Amino acid sequence: MEPTAPAATPRVAIVTGASSGIGAATAAALAAAGFDVRAGARRVDRLAELAGRTGCRFAPLDVTEPASVAAFVATLPATVHLLVNNAGGALGLEPVAEANDDFWRRMYETNVLGTMRLTRALLPRLLASGDGHVVNVGSIAGFETYPGGGGYTAAKHAERALTRTLRLELLGQPVRITEIAPGLVETEFSLVRFAGDAERAAGVYRGLEPLTAADVADCILWAATRPSHVNIDEIVVRPRDQASAVAVHRRPR
Repeated sequence: MEPTAPAATPRVAIVTGASSGIGAATAAALAAAGFDVRAGARRVDRLAELAGRTGCRFAPLDVTEPASVAAFVATLPATVHLLVNNAGGALGLEPVAEANDDFWRRMYETNVLGTMRLTRALLPRLLASGDGHVVNVGSIAGFETYPGGGGYTAAKHAERALTRTLRLELLGQPVRITEIAPGLVETEFSLVRFAGDAERAAGVYRGLEPLTAADVADCILWAATRPSHVNIDEIVVRPRDQASAVAVHRRPR
């Protein structure tokens, strides 16, 4: 009887902002596909629940705090194969004339500097894998604008520029770079944007069928499981009821 070959070591995947929404769905999808998932977020109780469901490992992570990033990275193995920069979000919907400095600063810190910090810290480990992959969860707000969205669209435009720059800088290196740009996804996104106003948040999705977090996670998983010579530069995914940031079909009540 031929000896059984040892099982391949699972690929290590890091998911930020994994306590809810797209991050939690992505961590679950990757774990189900056999990745060794390491999840990070601020809400550790949510991460513990995610770990109980998926078997992933977790540690607290605030991507806006360099010390938190360093502590999180210290818990990770020397080789990392996949980094999903998902932590982000929007705050407020005020016009530029009424812009909130703190909101804009926090959006830039999370969406742009947070992505930069994790990518910078983990690039050596991604390169060491010989087959690394960075997936940045952007938004259609990275290439469209809309009234009231100045702070968020500015941050997402910057994150998109970071992603495209990284693709150029790593050309010839064994690391793939992908941007996932969703349209309307029903998660806690709008609830956070409107400071917990559930009625206003629900109105964003009223009369249409938005994407789910699982829909976006499916895109991430697909991109991450292509052959290593195949780089999915960008996936733009919207619900059928959305043609642009401002063109949305709503069915009458």
